[in-house]
Amino acid sequence: MKRMKKWLAFTAMAILLIFSAACGNSNEKTSSSSNSGSENTKAAKSASSSEDVSGQIIVGGSTALQPLAEAANEGFKQKYPDAQVQIQGGGSGTGLSSVASGSFNIGMSDIFAESSADIPADQLVDYKVAVVAMTAAVNKDAGVTNLSKEDLIKVFTGKVTNWKDVGGNDVKITLVNRPDGSGTRATFDQFALDGATPAKGIEQDASGTVKDIVSKTKGAIGYLALSYFDDSDKSVVPLSIDGVEATVENVESGKFPVWAYEHMYTKGEADGVAKAFIDYMLSDDVQGSILESQGYIPVKEMQVERDASGKETQK
Repeated sequence: MKRMKKWLAFTAMAILLIFSAACGNSNEKTSSSSNSGSENTKAAKSASSSEDVSGQIIVGGSTALQPLAEAANEGFKQKYPDAQVQIQGGGSGTGLSSVASGSFNIGMSDIFAESSADIPADQLVDYKVAVVAMTAAVNKDAGVTNLSKEDLIKVFTGKVTNWKDVGGNDVKITLVNRPDGSGTRATFDQFALDGATPAKGIEQDASGTVKDIVSKTKGAIGYLALSYFDDSDKSVVPLSIDGVEATVENVESGKFPVWAYEHMYTKGEADGVAKAFIDYMLSDDVQGSILESQGYIPVKEMQVERDASGKETQK
């Protein structure tokens, strides 16, 4: 009888141990499964949050803004490898008309859409991504580094045809203008020439080509965004106006008057790849490094501001 009781007690203990072990394994598996599920959820959330923007857009217009857009696009490609951004020039007029018609997803412009009578500005959304400053670009053989605004107007309106008449060398002046519809021309005409109409000359819209023509044509003068001037290239001279140098500091303070906002316009609110690209243009990745290294000025650094009519006020 005692043996029977001992055997029953031993059997009960064994069953209890086996049951406990099984429960332990079950709990361990449940815990492991729970942790695995949690990790998978996190991974899914991570994958979802890092999901790349995909698709293709066309960005075009202002050749003054084009170098910045192209430089920013390099970083954008790395961030969103499945998104394709095609960037082209054509001038501000083309940028505005093409985004309004739907040919461009983003239209780049040096001028406000409200400045163009044939553009439905009320249908476009304006994103100011930078400030561009520009000045007259002169061939080194002209022998001038500064002109009064009065003399600058005489040069561009054809009233002066030789550099010697404004303190330079005995070299014939060759004008390099932009076509109608160019935002760079509109900005230069308004703020450097006080609205005067330039005389006929070589006409070219692409800023890179303008620089090439001025550098290779003795006595030539055109105008370029500051981003196109290179300290290592002395063949093209940026002119001071009324003794004020075309520098970032002078533009920010309002001392140098020839500048404009660089706009990116979309038809309606930006979405998809267009929104991602504009957001990237406005991010610290661009605004804090690429923008200034390319010769542009962050909008937030300006001490003055302008409206669509050109009226300037202190911030």
